Amino acid sequence: MINKISDEILLSVEKPSRYTGNEWNSIKKDISNIKIRFAFCFPDVYEVGMSHLGMKILYHLINKRDDAYCERVFVPWVDMEAKMREKSIPLFALETKSPVKDFDILGFTLQYEMCYTNILNALDLSGIPVLSSERTNKHPFVCAGGPCAYNPEPLAEFIDFFVLGEGEEVLHDVLDAYSLWKDQNASRQEYLEKISKIEGVYVPSFYDVKYKEDGTIEKFIPKKKDYPEVIKKRIIKDLDNTFFPEEIIVPFTDIVHDRVMLELFRGCIRGCRFCQAGFIYRPVRERSTEKLSETAKKLIDSSGYDEISLTSLSTSDYTNLPDLTGKLIEEMEKRKVNLSLPSLRIDSFSLDLMEKAQKVRKSGLTFAPEAGTQRLRDVINKGVTEEDLIKSATLAFSGGWNGVKLYFMIGLPTETMEDVEGIADLGNKVVDAYMSVPKEKRGKGLNVTISTSSFVPKPFTPFQWEPQDFIETFTEKQKTLKSKIKNKYISYNWHDSKLSLLEAVFARGDRRLCKVLLRAWEKGCKFDAWGEHFKYDAWMEAFLENGVDVHFYANRKRSYDEILPWDHIDIGVSKDFFINEMEKAKAEELTSNCRTGCSGCGAAVFEGGVCIE
Repeated sequence: MINKISDEILLSVEKPSRYTGNEWNSIKKDISNIKIRFAFCFPDVYEVGMSHLGMKILYHLINKRDDAYCERVFVPWVDMEAKMREKSIPLFALETKSPVKDFDILGFTLQYEMCYTNILNALDLSGIPVLSSERTNKHPFVCAGGPCAYNPEPLAEFIDFFVLGEGEEVLHDVLDAYSLWKDQNASRQEYLEKISKIEGVYVPSFYDVKYKEDGTIEKFIPKKKDYPEVIKKRIIKDLDNTFFPEEIIVPFTDIVHDRVMLELFRGCIRGCRFCQAGFIYRPVRERSTEKLSETAKKLIDSSGYDEISLTSLSTSDYTNLPDLTGKLIEEMEKRKVNLSLPSLRIDSFSLDLMEKAQKVRKSGLTFAPEAGTQRLRDVINKGVTEEDLIKSATLAFSGGWNGVKLYFMIGLPTETMEDVEGIADLGNKVVDAYMSVPKEKRGKGLNVTISTSSFVPKPFTPFQWEPQDFIETFTEKQKTLKSKIKNKYISYNWHDSKLSLLEAVFARGDRRLCKVLLRAWEKGCKFDAWGEHFKYDAWMEAFLENGVDVHFYANRKRSYDEILPWDHIDIGVSKDFFINEMEKAKAEELTSNCRTGCSGCGAAVFEGGVCIE
């Protein structure tokens, strides 16, 4: 069955190009010759999902297989959803407009906890039972991966299986197993039994959880002896010899990151103690300059884009960055292609590099000091100083830049009001740095933007045991900081701490949250990350009705010996390392980066990247 989306419907909704498909470089296959149909769903709107590098990689990776066809699925915006429900149009994939329920596997990428209600909404729109226990052989298998999958428990009742780690290898194993299972006409249970033996695959229904009287976890129990007690993540050791697309889809509409994205490396050497990505993607593995340069040319040729973004968790830590940018600039400047360098560290800002990279088009600069005082920057192991920031800002202003964004977190462990006020002081010093540059050298119209997010303790970080500030505390800190920012050149933005509360709950939650999530969705919660749709009161009602205490998950300090909901997941970095890092944080001690000296985190077990260089 193929959905027919009439022009009348498309013309009645915002951004009809979200639903039309048929973009440049999208893949077309004859579905009559396809054995495995895979629907890759990003649980947000088109322009957000199409900016995600992981989707670009896995979409083209799966479509390289002759026996499989991967199509893209996005969650329709509220206006389109209303039309679809009114006209009984099920959720469909862009390439063929086929209903998602006709696919073999439906895969969600979990990039952000506040997209979880969208997953339930997508399943319901598809006509697929929301609860995995209610699905039969008539329904697709529902899987999920991505950074949030490292604590899969809050989605345990909705997802058939999780893919933990980098999907390039695991997905082939999963699809190969599906092909064999389909030939055997076996039961749904038999397929899940088979893939549970694949490293990096977790089937939550194969495990029970027993709780203590105080609500903490007593035991995590495999239902059969041959189910693995610990599920180990999968990584790609050699990025040069793994798949990376040389063509990408070019949308008909603006998307959040509308450019070629060139992934330099995976992982991070730095070890900021709040940063989950910095630990779950260890060890650092780089692509060669030659491979990157070659891929960049092919991507520009096949897409027609006029900008390349060099992406990684900390771009300036790429070992051959000057050589790579030199080669790219030499090739791309004559083609009027701009080079974008996000994720530059304050302590490695190079005016020469930025001027070369932005010869075609000069964009704004962003620095992330994260904390307002050196004491707190040492607590979080940021490894940068106030001097680094002022030096980098002065260099930028001397080079003609007049706009700087400064990112901070409030609510970090051990934070005092003095640390909060230090954010305003740092902003003032950046303004002073601008004023110290001769007028003929600096750009006109200074604009310094300070943004604060609310600290969310995440699994697999040294701060995973720490409580989150209460909403009232966040509000007090935001008001204090706002009152201290009196400089006309500085503007201040802050994140909604109510949303951060829920993020903390689901980041560190267990499977008892499934019933809360289901009830919140039934109450109309969806697109929670979009301010105009966030229904905080409905969420609080869902917690109350299910007898679940939101503060138990968000605002409670945990002991080192407590069994955490994700303790059965192995990312390679040891719990002992995280405990040691937490103790060093309390002592305001720094840990060196991976290239300066090995800190013995445990990631060497993967025998790849920086660990064996």
